[in-house]
Amino acid sequence: MSTSTTSAPPGTEDPPAARAAPRRRGDRTPARTGWRRALRRDWQLYSLAILPLLFFLVFRYLPMIGNVIAFRRFEPGGSIFGEEWVGLRYVRMFLSDPTFWQVFRNTLWIGGLTLLFCFPIPIVLALLLNEVRRRSLKRFVQSVSYLPHFLSIVIVAGITLQMLASDGPVNHVLGWFGHEPIRFIQEPEWFRTIYVGSEIWQTAGWGTILYLAALTTIDEDLYEAARIDGANRWQQIWHVTLPGIRPTMVTLLILNIGTFMAVGFEKVLLLYNPLTYPTADVISTYVYRAGVESNSFSYAAAIGLFEAIIGLVLITTANQLSRRTVGTSLW
Repeated sequence: MSTSTTSAPPGTEDPPAARAAPRRRGDRTPARTGWRRALRRDWQLYSLAILPLLFFLVFRYLPMIGNVIAFRRFEPGGSIFGEEWVGLRYVRMFLSDPTFWQVFRNTLWIGGLTLLFCFPIPIVLALLLNEVRRRSLKRFVQSVSYLPHFLSIVIVAGITLQMLASDGPVNHVLGWFGHEPIRFIQEPEWFRTIYVGSEIWQTAGWGTILYLAALTTIDEDLYEAARIDGANRWQQIWHVTLPGIRPTMVTLLILNIGTFMAVGFEKVLLLYNPLTYPTADVISTYVYRAGVESNSFSYAAAIGLFEAIIGLVLITTANQLSRRTVGTSLW
């Protein structure tokens, strides 16, 4: 038994492109109304973003307009956009200022040491806590290491100054071993060590939270497969744990590089003094003294704009390198 089919004569069939061509107007409608439908459905969730957006608009983006005074002569009490256009006058001033290059080197030194020590220590601490099997010990170490993060920078600086004072506990301990008291706060060569040490103490415990959260996403079957292949604990950490948290590590590294030049202004301001300016004075404190104390707002704005451009270049370069080498990036 056969069935007969009638075929259309040649030349009357629709071409494949015509049959497969979508309706453009029909495709645009969902794209145009999709976000409106989502906004009506989840308007409560979207409303939570209003205050953060207003914060960034008022305190981050609108102040960028004030960068124009880096190219205009600004006088207190005059126009907020400056009195007259001076071009690159203030840029040439700080580029030819030896004091600026001194604080620029100090910024690179302190920023580099902070990145070198403060970035890997939370990773090491998270790996160590992940290996602890006693819950009580793990919680105790976590609580002790997290606590400094919740202290004010003023309190942290005060504790540091009291501990390292000439008659403080550290010098008392050195005296027990027959060592003369060391003026940690007054000697410039000790400032970088003091700053980086206090930064590690304050931020290391808090930084482990993100890595501990990333460790929980690693599949346990990978560890089981590694044990079957004969991998010991160190090999499991190297071949399973570290690759598992690599995206988190790269993301935080890019963010830290982006803030490389913005060395902690508050802590430096609280810890340094005129005796330690040769090693402690950084760009942010120099801008504060030049702008607020000396009323050279245009000069300070030019330096701040220079610092911001360097930070933008650093984070963009780090993001591109990470995308090409590791395959992970912020954008």
